[in-house]
Amino acid sequence: MRSGFTVLEIVIVGVFAGLLLILFFVQKANIDAMERDEDRKIAINAMYYALEESYYKDHGYYPESISEENIKVIDPALWTDPMGNNLGEPGSSYSYQPANCENGKCKEYILKADLEKEDAYIKYNRN
Repeated sequence: MRSGFTVLEIVIVGVFAGLLLILFFVQKANIDAMERDEDRKIAINAMYYALEESYYKDHGYYPESISEENIKVIDPALWTDPMGNNLGEPGSSYSYQPANCENGKCKEYILKADLEKEDAYIKYNRN
C-alpha cells in the first residue's frame, strides 16, 4: 500500500482554501470601506463643530465656502477625503452647500459626505 493523499483530496482542500481566501478578501474590502466611511464621518463632524463652535461664534454667520484658509481650527488633513480629493474638488465625497446667503454671509448650510456602505452622512447648521 502507498501512503499519501489522492488527487481528489488535494483538489478538495485546494477548493476549500480558495473559498476561504475569497471570503477573506471580500470581508477585508467591506471592513476597509467601513473604515473609510468612519473617516468621512469624523471629517464632517470636525468641519461641523469648527463651523458652529468657532466660525459662527466669531462672525455670527456662516461662510459661502469653507477651506483651510477660513476654518483654521481643524487638522488640514481632514479637508481631503479618503480617496485623496479635497472638499469642493470634482470627485470629492465631501460637499458644503451654503444657503440663504447675502454678501458672502450665509444663514444656513449643509455638510455632506457620500459613504460607501451607508446612506450619505449629512449635517445641517445648528443656529
